[in-house]
Amino acid sequence: MSKSSSDWRVQTLNRIRRLIKEADPEIVEEIKWVKPTNPSGVPVWSHAGIVCTGESYKTAVKLTFAKGASLKDPSKLFNASLEAGTRRAIDIREGEEVNESAFKALIRTAVAFNTSVTKAKPKRAKPK
Repeated sequence: MSKSSSDWRVQTLNRIRRLIKEADPEIVEEIKWVKPTNPSGVPVWSHAGIVCTGESYKTAVKLTFAKGASLKDPSKLFNASLEAGTRRAIDIREGEEVNESAFKALIRTAVAFNTSVTKAKPKRAKPK
């Protein structure tokens, strides 16, 4: 399903992309999981591990936070996958806006979580 730049989902993902980079200029975006049914793939934002992914569906743009269940969400942005064991998601429907400052704070929280987990992992002893 090829989408033009005037499609609301493309515009929404572009706005989210900008907010993510503003929240963490060091974050890396990659396109993964390209397949015939999704030729444009899935944007994946990472910093010391996956922070979130962005997928376009017919009725929503879904931002799935890989470790969302471990993140504080005082602004209650998570509105999907609330019962999932590890992840949480934000579904943005046509015409909806995301609270930009709360979203940036959530991105920074996810990066801080990834960074703390990465630093906390003990180093494996090298085999002799």
